[in-house]
Amino acid sequence: MAMKRAPARMALAIAIAGLALTMSVLVSGLLTASQKISNTGSVMAVGVGVYSNSACTNNVTSINWSSLEPGATANTTVYIKNRGNTRIMLNMTTSNWSTGVNGKITLSWNCEGHLLDAGSVVQAVFTLSVSSTISGVTSFSFDITITGTEHA
Repeated sequence: MAMKRAPARMALAIAIAGLALTMSVLVSGLLTASQKISNTGSVMAVGVGVYSNSACTNNVTSINWSSLEPGATANTTVYIKNRGNTRIMLNMTTSNWSTGVNGKITLSWNCEGHLLDAGSVVQAVFTLSVSSTISGVTSFSFDITITGTEHA
């Protein structure tokens, strides 16, 4: 007789567990609610463009400084446009100087730390200076990086 009761108890336990699971699903379904929330806003974007003309239609990808003598300086004018949607502060760095040139040829500009509003354009003048003591250099190359950093 004891053997007949075990399957009956097992069946009863399974039925109770199934009923509890079903009730749990039904109850949780009855207690669930949701609300859709729409979102709007803007993403702050920083973008810097360097152009050869004030209309900002001719992108500058290289500058040819031509031939310079020791002690000479040369200027080149470009236009920097803030293509982003937030105010930026401008910074200029140089890198990848050809061998033996760094420190003997220097680059400066008139827009370091300049604040530029979104969509605005500023005229920038690069000044390249060649040391009067330079020797043994027949050509040079380097890269200019203009960075715009978000500024509140």
